[in-house]
Amino acid sequence: MLRSSAKVVLITGGSSGIGRAAAVAFAKTGARVVVAARRRAEGEATLRLVEAAGSEGIFVPADVRHAAEVRGMVAACVEVYGGLDYAFNNAGIEGTAFVKTADYDEETFREVIDVNLTGVFLAMKYEIPALLARGGGAIVNMSSVAGLIGGVVGAAYHASKHGVIGLTKTAALDYAKAGIRVNAVCPAVITTDMAARLFYQDPQVAKQIVAMHPIGRVGTVEEVANAVVWLCSDQSSFITGETLRIDGGMLAGVS
Repeated sequence: MLRSSAKVVLITGGSSGIGRAAAVAFAKTGARVVVAARRRAEGEATLRLVEAAGSEGIFVPADVRHAAEVRGMVAACVEVYGGLDYAFNNAGIEGTAFVKTADYDEETFREVIDVNLTGVFLAMKYEIPALLARGGGAIVNMSSVAGLIGGVVGAAYHASKHGVIGLTKTAALDYAKAGIRVNAVCPAVITTDMAARLFYQDPQVAKQIVAMHPIGRVGTVEEVANAVVWLCSDQSSFITGETLRIDGGMLAGVS
């Protein structure tokens, strides 16, 4: 077990799915967890799971599209726990899938970019000064295999996840000498509510989705969460600017 006692981690999109699993995984290491999300009831439910895992934390309502709310969630970390050591910028939405680019709704495109890409930028903008004040730390940003290839998940989703990788690499270079490591995770299909909405309404589509993963199944939220914890830990201390595929071999044959 990686131990992160006395460390403070901020997780956006912590009300469900991968964000909730990451909150629990960090709690098991002893880290104190700040759960940020738009949905209060679900976010507070995550906090109860953090406590059940043997640690403590707080819930901060925040919409990552709005700078004032992002600034406030980071300020809460500093006010309550004295600083910030790790951040997992996970909040995201899928937009509309299986729609060709010219048919994609403009407002939906803007909303997806605002949450998935601008939200990551704003989070890092306010997290990085807190990490610098602590003498360094680690950030993990949520991208996707959709950030590495094109596909049918929708123009906005693919564009936003490609953008997250660019932001991640740039921030990694900007702050490497300051002791801040910045990496991204790129999951394939994971058992989340988002995946259920996108792929599991049609049994035939669901079967095709599984077949895309050479390992023979889709991933679990815990598998992504464990990778995020590892990327924040000292066991990955020489890794920055990386995009870690968590894809069951999906892109192993893609150059």
